[in-house]
Amino acid sequence: MNRGLGRGINFGNALDALGDGPELPLDERYFDEVAEAGFDTVRLPVRWSAHAEAAPPYSIDPAFFERVDAGVDAALRRGLNVVVNVHHYHEFCAEPEEHRPRFLALWQQIAARYADHPGRLCFELLNEPRGHLTAARWNVVLAEALAVVRAVNPERTVIIGPAEMNGPEALNELSVPDDDHLIATIHYYAPFEFTHQGAGWVEGADRWLGRTWGNTADENAVRDELAEVAAWSRDRRIPLFVGEFGAFSGADMASRARWTTFVRAEAERLGMSWAYWEFGTDFGAFDLDLAAWREPLRRALLGDGNSPR
Repeated sequence: MNRGLGRGINFGNALDALGDGPELPLDERYFDEVAEAGFDTVRLPVRWSAHAEAAPPYSIDPAFFERVDAGVDAALRRGLNVVVNVHHYHEFCAEPEEHRPRFLALWQQIAARYADHPGRLCFELLNEPRGHLTAARWNVVLAEALAVVRAVNPERTVIIGPAEMNGPEALNELSVPDDDHLIATIHYYAPFEFTHQGAGWVEGADRWLGRTWGNTADENAVRDELAEVAAWSRDRRIPLFVGEFGAFSGADMASRARWTTFVRAEAERLGMSWAYWEFGTDFGAFDLDLAAWREPLRRALLGDGNSPR
Protein backbone atom coordinates (compact mmCIF):
# COMPACT_ATOMS: atom_id res chain seq x y z
CA MET A 1 0.00 0.00 0.00
CA ASN A 2 2.83 2.39 0.75
CA ARG A 3 4.25 1.81 -2.72
CA GLY A 4 0.77 2.49 -4.06
CA LEU A 5 0.54 5.82 -2.22
CA GLY A 6 3.57 6.83 -4.27
CA ARG A 7 3.43 10.51 -5.19
CA GLY A 8 0.72 12.54 -3.53
CA ILE A 9 -0.48 16.07 -2.92
CA ASN A 10 -2.44 17.66 -0.07
CA PHE A 11 -5.71 19.45 -0.63
CA GLY A 12 -4.87 21.69 2.30
CA ASN A 13 -7.01 24.67 3.34
CA ALA A 14 -10.18 23.04 1.99
CA LEU A 15 -11.91 20.76 4.53
CA ASP A 16 -9.48 21.89 7.22
CA ALA A 17 -9.75 25.65 6.63
CA LEU A 18 -9.59 27.73 9.81
CA GLY A 19 -11.52 30.67 8.38
CA ASP A 20 -8.75 33.24 8.81
CA GLY A 21 -6.58 32.37 5.83
CA PRO A 22 -6.67 31.14 2.25
CA GLU A 23 -9.23 28.51 1.29
CA LEU A 24 -9.22 25.94 -1.49
CA PRO A 25 -12.58 25.25 -3.14
CA LEU A 26 -13.02 21.49 -3.31
CA ASP A 27 -13.76 21.60 -7.02
CA GLU A 28 -14.03 18.42 -9.10
CA ARG A 29 -11.72 19.88 -11.74
CA TYR A 30 -8.86 19.98 -9.26
CA PHE A 31 -9.09 16.22 -8.83
CA ASP A 32 -8.89 15.97 -12.62
CA GLU A 33 -5.75 18.13 -12.63
CA VAL A 34 -4.10 15.94 -10.01
CA ALA A 35 -4.95 12.68 -11.76
CA GLU A 36 -3.98 13.93 -15.22
CA ALA A 37 -0.66 15.30 -13.94
CA GLY A 38 0.30 11.82 -12.76
CA PHE A 39 -0.11 11.94 -8.98
CA ASP A 40 -1.16 8.75 -7.21
CA THR A 41 -2.71 10.08 -4.00
CA VAL A 42 -4.68 12.95 -2.52
CA ARG A 43 -4.34 13.64 1.19
CA LEU A 44 -7.53 15.26 2.49
CA PRO A 45 -6.94 17.10 5.78
CA VAL A 46 -10.27 17.38 7.62
CA ARG A 47 -11.09 19.58 10.60
CA TRP A 48 -13.80 17.31 12.01
CA SER A 49 -13.66 18.98 15.43
CA ALA A 50 -15.15 22.20 14.04
CA HIS A 51 -18.20 20.29 12.74
CA ALA A 52 -19.12 18.00 15.64
CA GLU A 53 -21.12 18.42 18.82
CA ALA A 54 -19.21 19.50 21.91
CA ALA A 55 -21.11 17.08 24.17
CA PRO A 56 -21.83 13.33 23.88
CA PRO A 57 -22.46 11.65 21.52
CA TYR A 58 -20.26 14.21 19.69
CA SER A 59 -22.19 13.73 16.45
CA ILE A 60 -20.57 15.01 13.26
CA ASP A 61 -22.73 17.39 11.23
CA PRO A 62 -24.33 15.30 8.43
CA ALA A 63 -23.89 18.12 5.90
CA PHE A 64 -20.17 18.27 6.63
CA PHE A 65 -19.90 14.48 6.33
CA GLU A 66 -21.41 14.83 2.86
CA ARG A 67 -18.74 17.40 1.92
CA VAL A 68 -16.03 14.95 2.97
CA ASP A 69 -17.83 12.14 1.11
CA ALA A 70 -17.74 14.25 -2.05
CA GLY A 71 -13.98 14.75 -1.80
CA VAL A 72 -13.29 11.09 -1.05
CA ASP A 73 -15.50 9.86 -3.86
CA ALA A 74 -14.11 12.39 -6.37
CA ALA A 75 -10.60 11.06 -5.75
CA LEU A 76 -11.58 7.39 -5.83
CA ARG A 77 -13.52 7.80 -9.09
CA ARG A 78 -10.32 9.04 -10.72
CA GLY A 79 -8.31 6.06 -9.54
CA LEU A 80 -6.50 8.06 -6.86
CA ASN A 81 -5.72 6.85 -3.37
CA VAL A 82 -7.10 9.01 -0.54
CA VAL A 83 -5.75 9.75 2.93
CA VAL A 84 -8.37 11.16 5.33
CA ASN A 85 -7.12 12.47 8.65
CA VAL A 86 -8.17 14.41 11.75
CA HIS A 87 -6.62 17.84 11.22
CA HIS A 88 -6.37 20.99 13.35
CA TYR A 89 -7.84 19.46 16.51
CA HIS A 90 -5.94 22.00 18.58
CA GLU A 91 -8.23 21.68 21.60
CA PHE A 92 -7.30 18.01 21.90
CA CYS A 93 -3.61 18.87 21.90
CA ALA A 94 -4.18 21.53 24.56
CA GLU A 95 -6.40 19.44 26.83
CA PRO A 96 -5.94 15.79 25.86
CA GLU A 97 -7.75 14.18 28.78
CA GLU A 98 -10.82 16.39 28.38
CA HIS A 99 -11.04 15.85 24.62
CA ARG A 100 -9.99 12.19 24.46
CA PRO A 101 -13.58 10.82 24.51
CA ARG A 102 -14.57 13.22 21.74
CA PHE A 103 -11.53 12.30 19.62
CA LEU A 104 -12.36 8.60 19.93
CA ALA A 105 -16.02 9.30 19.12
CA LEU A 106 -14.99 11.13 15.96
CA TRP A 107 -13.05 8.08 14.82
CA GLN A 108 -15.92 5.77 15.71
CA GLN A 109 -18.13 7.74 13.32
CA ILE A 110 -15.51 8.15 10.58
CA ALA A 111 -14.57 4.47 10.67
CA ALA A 112 -18.20 3.36 10.46
CA ARG A 113 -18.99 5.80 7.65
CA TYR A 114 -16.22 4.51 5.40
CA ALA A 115 -16.05 0.87 6.46
CA ASP A 116 -17.24 -0.35 3.07
CA HIS A 117 -15.03 1.94 0.98
CA PRO A 118 -12.21 0.45 -1.12
CA GLY A 119 -8.81 -0.17 0.39
CA ARG A 120 -7.45 2.82 -1.54
CA LEU A 121 -8.91 4.97 1.24
CA CYS A 122 -6.49 5.25 4.17
CA PHE A 123 -7.05 6.75 7.61
CA GLU A 124 -4.51 8.98 9.36
CA LEU A 125 -5.31 9.19 13.05
CA LEU A 126 -4.14 12.72 13.91
CA ASN A 127 -2.23 15.47 12.20
CA GLU A 128 0.73 16.85 14.16
CA PRO A 129 0.11 15.91 17.82
CA ARG A 130 1.71 18.58 19.99
CA GLY A 131 1.56 20.59 23.19
CA HIS A 132 0.13 18.73 26.18
CA LEU A 133 -0.47 15.75 23.91
CA THR A 134 3.02 14.48 24.68
CA ALA A 135 4.52 11.33 23.21
CA ALA A 136 3.59 9.32 26.30
CA ARG A 137 -0.03 10.49 26.18
CA TRP A 138 -0.30 10.22 22.41
CA ASN A 139 1.00 6.64 22.36
CA VAL A 140 -1.85 5.58 24.67
CA VAL A 141 -4.59 7.39 22.75
CA LEU A 142 -3.16 6.28 19.41
CA ALA A 143 -3.62 2.64 20.44
CA GLU A 144 -7.17 3.37 21.63
CA ALA A 145 -8.08 5.11 18.38
CA LEU A 146 -6.59 2.27 16.34
CA ALA A 147 -8.75 -0.21 18.27
CA VAL A 148 -11.83 1.91 17.47
CA VAL A 149 -10.96 1.83 13.77
CA ARG A 150 -10.14 -1.88 13.77
CA ALA A 151 -13.56 -2.75 15.22
CA VAL A 152 -15.11 -2.02 11.80
CA ASN A 153 -12.07 -1.70 9.48
CA PRO A 154 -9.91 -4.70 10.38
CA GLU A 155 -7.58 -4.44 7.36
CA ARG A 156 -7.71 -0.79 6.29
CA THR A 157 -4.35 0.97 6.10
CA VAL A 158 -3.94 3.34 9.06
CA ILE A 159 -1.24 6.01 9.15
CA ILE A 160 0.34 6.99 12.46
CA GLY A 161 2.84 9.72 13.28
CA PRO A 162 4.85 10.86 16.27
CA ALA A 163 4.19 13.69 18.70
CA GLU A 164 6.07 16.99 18.38
CA MET A 165 4.11 17.85 15.22
CA ASN A 166 5.10 14.66 13.36
CA GLY A 167 8.72 15.80 13.46
CA PRO A 168 11.33 13.24 12.33
CA GLU A 169 13.26 13.77 15.54
CA ALA A 170 10.29 12.45 17.54
CA LEU A 171 10.06 9.07 15.78
CA ASN A 172 12.06 7.27 18.45
CA GLU A 173 9.33 8.08 20.98
CA LEU A 174 6.53 6.68 18.82
CA SER A 175 5.16 3.34 20.06
CA VAL A 176 4.16 1.29 17.04
CA PRO A 177 1.28 -1.10 17.78
CA ASP A 178 1.47 -4.73 16.64
CA ASP A 179 -0.59 -4.36 13.47
CA ASP A 180 0.14 -5.48 9.91
CA HIS A 181 -1.66 -2.58 8.23
CA LEU A 182 0.19 0.46 9.54
CA ILE A 183 2.26 3.12 7.81
CA ALA A 184 4.26 5.70 9.77
CA THR A 185 4.34 9.34 8.75
CA ILE A 186 6.52 12.38 9.28
CA HIS A 187 6.30 15.99 8.11
CA TYR A 188 9.45 17.52 6.67
CA TYR A 189 10.00 21.28 6.55
CA ALA A 190 13.73 21.58 7.24
CA PRO A 191 15.35 24.02 7.33
CA PHE A 192 12.30 25.78 8.79
CA GLU A 193 13.83 29.24 8.29
CA PHE A 194 13.90 28.52 4.56
CA THR A 195 10.56 26.74 4.08
CA HIS A 196 8.59 29.18 6.24
CA GLN A 197 10.23 32.49 5.40
CA GLY A 198 7.58 35.22 5.28
CA ALA A 199 4.83 32.97 6.68
CA GLY A 200 2.44 35.28 8.50
CA TRP A 201 1.50 32.75 11.20
CA VAL A 202 5.13 32.23 12.26
CA GLU A 203 6.52 34.92 14.56
CA GLY A 204 9.64 36.53 13.14
CA ALA A 205 9.37 34.78 9.77
CA ASP A 206 9.88 38.04 7.87
CA ARG A 207 13.45 38.12 9.18
CA TRP A 208 14.20 35.00 7.12
CA LEU A 209 13.11 36.49 3.79
CA GLY A 210 15.76 36.14 1.13
CA ARG A 211 17.16 32.88 2.42
CA THR A 212 18.05 30.56 -0.45
CA TRP A 213 18.66 26.82 -0.57
CA GLY A 214 20.77 24.49 -2.63
CA ASN A 215 24.45 24.30 -1.71
CA THR A 216 26.26 21.10 -0.78
CA ALA A 217 25.81 21.62 2.95
CA ASP A 218 22.07 22.15 2.43
CA GLU A 219 21.81 18.90 0.48
CA ASN A 220 23.87 16.94 2.99
CA ALA A 221 21.64 18.07 5.86
CA VAL A 222 18.51 16.79 4.11
CA ARG A 223 20.25 13.60 3.05
CA ASP A 224 21.41 12.85 6.59
CA GLU A 225 18.05 13.60 8.22
CA LEU A 226 16.06 11.46 5.80
CA ALA A 227 18.61 8.66 6.10
CA GLU A 228 17.91 8.57 9.85
CA VAL A 229 14.18 8.36 9.15
CA ALA A 230 14.76 5.50 6.70
CA ALA A 231 16.89 3.65 9.27
CA TRP A 232 14.10 3.97 11.85
CA SER A 233 11.63 2.63 9.29
CA ARG A 234 13.81 -0.40 8.54
CA ASP A 235 14.48 -1.12 12.20
CA ARG A 236 10.76 -1.02 13.09
CA ARG A 237 9.76 -2.80 9.86
CA ILE A 238 7.11 -0.20 9.08
CA PRO A 239 6.92 1.77 5.80
CA LEU A 240 7.21 5.56 5.82
CA PHE A 241 4.97 8.24 4.25
CA VAL A 242 6.22 11.84 4.15
CA GLY A 243 2.73 13.25 4.62
CA GLU A 244 3.74 16.89 4.24
CA PHE A 245 6.70 18.76 2.80
CA GLY A 246 6.79 22.08 1.01
CA ALA A 247 8.20 25.60 0.92
CA PHE A 248 6.06 28.69 1.43
CA SER A 249 5.60 31.20 -1.38
CA GLY A 250 7.81 33.72 0.44
CA ALA A 251 10.89 31.84 -0.80
CA ASP A 252 12.23 32.42 -4.30
CA MET A 253 10.89 29.95 -6.84
CA ALA A 254 14.28 28.65 -7.93
CA SER A 255 15.19 27.67 -4.37
CA ARG A 256 11.73 26.23 -3.74
CA ALA A 257 12.07 24.05 -6.82
CA ARG A 258 15.60 22.91 -5.88
CA TRP A 259 14.52 22.03 -2.34
CA THR A 260 11.36 20.25 -3.49
CA THR A 261 13.24 18.26 -6.13
CA PHE A 262 15.90 17.17 -3.65
CA VAL A 263 13.54 16.20 -0.82
CA ARG A 264 11.25 14.33 -3.20
CA ALA A 265 14.12 12.47 -4.86
CA GLU A 266 15.72 11.50 -1.54
CA ALA A 267 12.38 10.26 -0.17
CA GLU A 268 11.84 8.13 -3.26
CA ARG A 269 15.40 6.81 -3.22
CA LEU A 270 14.84 5.68 0.37
CA GLY A 271 11.54 3.94 -0.46
CA MET A 272 9.20 6.51 1.09
CA SER A 273 5.88 7.62 -0.34
CA TRP A 274 5.03 11.32 -0.07
CA ALA A 275 2.41 14.06 -0.36
CA TYR A 276 3.43 17.63 -1.15
CA TRP A 277 1.96 20.48 0.91
CA GLU A 278 -0.04 21.66 -0.93
CA PHE A 279 -2.15 21.96 -4.08
CA GLY A 280 -3.39 25.51 -4.56
CA THR A 281 -2.97 28.07 -1.79
CA ASP A 282 0.09 29.60 -0.11
CA PHE A 283 2.46 26.66 -0.73
CA GLY A 284 0.61 25.72 -3.87
CA ALA A 285 2.03 23.81 -6.81
CA PHE A 286 -1.06 24.84 -8.80
CA ASP A 287 -2.02 28.45 -9.59
CA LEU A 288 -5.78 28.75 -9.09
CA ASP A 289 -5.97 32.13 -10.85
CA LEU A 290 -4.21 30.89 -13.97
CA ALA A 291 -5.74 27.41 -13.73
CA ALA A 292 -2.30 25.96 -14.41
CA TRP A 293 0.53 24.18 -12.61
CA ARG A 294 3.48 26.24 -11.46
CA GLU A 295 5.85 24.46 -13.79
CA PRO A 296 9.00 24.59 -11.63
CA LEU A 297 7.12 22.87 -8.79
CA ARG A 298 5.30 20.42 -11.06
CA ARG A 299 8.62 19.38 -12.58
CA ALA A 300 10.20 19.18 -9.13
CA LEU A 301 7.51 16.73 -8.07
CA LEU A 302 6.81 14.75 -11.21
CA GLY A 303 9.64 15.35 -13.67
CA ASP A 304 9.25 16.51 -17.26
CA GLY A 305 6.60 14.00 -18.19
CA ASN A 306 3.63 12.37 -16.52
CA SER A 307 4.24 9.53 -14.09
CA PRO A 308 2.28 6.45 -15.22
CA ARG A 309 -0.26 5.28 -12.68
